[in-house]
Amino acid sequence: MPVHTSPLHHAGVAAESLEVSWDGGQFVLIIAPKGLVACGVVDPAVMNRFGAAVAVARGTPERPLVTASDLLAARIAEVTDAAAALGIAAGMTGADALARLG
Repeated sequence: MPVHTSPLHHAGVAAESLEVSWDGGQFVLIIAPKGLVACGVVDPAVMNRFGAAVAVARGTPERPLVTASDLLAARIAEVTDAAAALGIAAGMTGADALARLG
């Protein structure tokens, strides 16, 4: 049951990645100064109620999001209102979203 955190520097943004896995599952998050880039484990509707800036990408069984690199390369599927206010939109990459959360 590995749990890994590590510093992440991308596009001038200092962030922290959290990668968690267990038999049969995993999730990954990038925690930035203004919010999160996350896999589908995070519910944007819930985060919206708290005013959080969150950009969610979703993996597939064939291409799960396991590492921070996977998340940076993935396309954002859904964003909260606070993330949208920062210029983050569905279709951009996780890397693009992270740049706006710095």
